[in-house]
Amino acid sequence: MRYTKITAALTAAIGLAMTATAAHAAKPPAPNLSNAEFQQCLDRLQRSSTFRSIDSYTFNNYRPSEPDPSVIQSLNYQPEFQKDVWDYLSVLVDKERVEDGIRAKHEMADTLRQIEARYGVKAEHVLGVWGVESNFGQTLGKKDLFQSLATLSCFDRRQSYFRGEFANALKIVQNGDIAASDMTGSWAGAFGQTQFMPGTFLDLAVDFDGDGRRDLVNSKPDALASTANFLKKRGYRSGEPWGYEVKLPQGFWGANSRKDKKSMSYWRDKGLTLADGRPLPYDLSSAGLLLPAGLEGPAFLVGKNFDTFYSYNASENYALAIAHLSDLITKEDSTKTDFVTAWPTDDPGISRKQAKDIQQALIDAGYDIGNVDGIIGDNTRKAIQQYQTSKGVFPADGRAGQKFYRLIMGNNSGASNRSFSAPSTPVQKAPSATNDSITQLIEKQDGYRRIVEADGTVRLIRVDTGK
Repeated sequence: MRYTKITAALTAAIGLAMTATAAHAAKPPAPNLSNAEFQQCLDRLQRSSTFRSIDSYTFNNYRPSEPDPSVIQSLNYQPEFQKDVWDYLSVLVDKERVEDGIRAKHEMADTLRQIEARYGVKAEHVLGVWGVESNFGQTLGKKDLFQSLATLSCFDRRQSYFRGEFANALKIVQNGDIAASDMTGSWAGAFGQTQFMPGTFLDLAVDFDGDGRRDLVNSKPDALASTANFLKKRGYRSGEPWGYEVKLPQGFWGANSRKDKKSMSYWRDKGLTLADGRPLPYDLSSAGLLLPAGLEGPAFLVGKNFDTFYSYNASENYALAIAHLSDLITKEDSTKTDFVTAWPTDDPGISRKQAKDIQQALIDAGYDIGNVDGIIGDNTRKAIQQYQTSKGVFPADGRAGQKFYRLIMGNNSGASNRSFSAPSTPVQKAPSATNDSITQLIEKQDGYRRIVEADGTVRLIRVDTGK
């Protein structure tokens, strides 16, 4: 999602920046919004200076008949479960997405060459944004932008910002760039193949296919060229890499400070090398040190082009996902999506395919989680917690990592031929050690330690050594 003059507070509010800090706020209920108040607000907006350039036909034709409470719910929602960087990247940069990116690279080769020639932005960097933002156009969002932005303009926080974006969305349709029926996207107003906010669209979208319209929804050339234009305007440097994974010398101490950029000679003198041990190249004018998981995890030197990825969505994990995906598409290798240095955990993240496997196994076990979509949302996490509790796994953290994947896939092999039912209430005690074959199955899974209490109750403790 693109931002122009939007504060860090809004970025946090809409949940785009991923942190490793645990949050404890439950999802609030959808508020009861007064339609009478909403319509009065829209009347005032139509007469305001913000909407002066919007003609009456456009405003009234696309004026929502009622507010959408769910967008206010989303505005105020901080998920109970937050992702570690390895969970975040494992979903955004998996084998499937890399293969889709390689395919798109070949299918769009001529267009990408023309875009690179005009804007100086490496084709794979544009593809990285496209893949992370909308899974190469497969996930554009289904919320009606006019209803979402109008609701956000009249209720709760950041009304001034959203009023501007509501007016911008109407102006896009009024200008004839995009049909009103195609103005769907995220609850916060981002739309199109590479998820522009309306204001950013008006400032930076381009008509690259020459049809007289800037259509970021249906025209891949327009969307990709507009993304390249965005990166260029944010200071992208042609011919420079975004950075690279590096190896820190023994005993190195340093802070996570990508903004504190130093020359490559400085980093060489400090003993840093590329992750495979080769000397640092001199193809970056300067670079800052990025340590997304601390000194024990993968380390990166990142330059100005990484900063332009960050400006697309103010999250270092997000920018790293674009960078890593673009590298793998460049290499045209989907066989290994990990970095050279492992993340400091013995319970890495899962791919989208594995997420779908987990969801199907939970459904087979009787849990009502909705559709199998590979997105580990609140319903899936709560089901994982119940499943962990029913098997005596502690902590029952609701996390879908490799350990839980091995646990449930081991217990649900051949599940389609068996009948399972989820517990109606969380089970507080594990099955007994002597009579439960499921417990014996769990004991064979890596990453769990078996404890037998004095009363014979068995507990399984999930172990993460941090190595």
